[in-house]
Amino acid sequence: MGQGADGLTYAAAGVDIDAGNALVERIKPAARATARPGTMGGLGGFGALFDLKAAGFRDPILVAATDGVGTKLKIAIETGRVDTIGQDLVAMCVNDLVCQGAEPLFFLDYFATGRLDVAQAARIVEGIAAACAATGCALVGGETAEMPGLYHGGDFDLAGFAVGAMERGADLPQGVTGGDVLLGLASSGVHSNGFSLVRAVAARAGLGWADPAPFAEGTLGAALLTPTRLYVRPALAAIRAGGVHALAHITGGGLTETLPRVLPKGLGARIDLDAWTLPPVFSWLREGAALGEAEMLKTFNCGIGMIAVVAADRAEALAQTLADLGEMPLRIGTVVPGAGVTYAGRLG
Repeated sequence: MGQGADGLTYAAAGVDIDAGNALVERIKPAARATARPGTMGGLGGFGALFDLKAAGFRDPILVAATDGVGTKLKIAIETGRVDTIGQDLVAMCVNDLVCQGAEPLFFLDYFATGRLDVAQAARIVEGIAAACAATGCALVGGETAEMPGLYHGGDFDLAGFAVGAMERGADLPQGVTGGDVLLGLASSGVHSNGFSLVRAVAARAGLGWADPAPFAEGTLGAALLTPTRLYVRPALAAIRAGGVHALAHITGGGLTETLPRVLPKGLGARIDLDAWTLPPVFSWLREGAALGEAEMLKTFNCGIGMIAVVAADRAEALAQTLADLGEMPLRIGTVVPGAGVTYAGRLG
């Protein structure tokens, strides 16, 4: 039967199935490039299969993590710079997985928007795929949702879901004891936490994303969109070298609230703030928001994106392992009797 003059279609209601199919075809090469041992099949099925035995595991424990990018997305949307926001999404998930001692195996993404722009969406997913490839994690599937009426003005949202595995008994944290050394790994900037405050600081200063960044070369938007660092490969190398008792991904809650999550009852951490220099972006945020030191340390990573808690007699060797893989590990403190995090020196 033909459609009457008053008939409606899904496309007329704002959902373009053909655009969704076009996106899947566009991103298939990027997804294929992330294939790793254990990957089975490709995009397009109702689910994704993964062979743990083919990945080399004998008695595996699965570990899962899910996360998003927060309001950093608003800067990507408003600047049109969407190529690296996918790395933020992957990093927020896989950096958490490795803190459990797990090797990331596969990743799925969820992309929701009001009206699907195939070219823009492809740039985002290709960024996700590049980050997956960099961490040895297969992009095995995802969901693209076109929801007119819920998302407006070019807005979109991203969420990610990652699964990793470890051999039974290899989970972290494990064996943390007094005297363990804290090795800090540098962040690349704000990463993906605290952007509601970041955006408020920019607004208070009367700065637009196209204005010069007060703390770096280039525009403010480009500087703030520096993607979250991927710590998986160096962290796994350190774990396999032996002597890593815990890893803490410094995200929401900053150093003050994130590090205690990996410390057993009766132990705390003492951090020497003089061990590193506060990156310029954080100095700008501290001044712009008039934040005290304590508030800075429980809001932002302040230049340290990951902390490895390591045996004192393995600290030097593990620092070298991390350095060989491009990190610049710093001794920033020790595990001590007590609770929580205490600080020596000054943040600056």
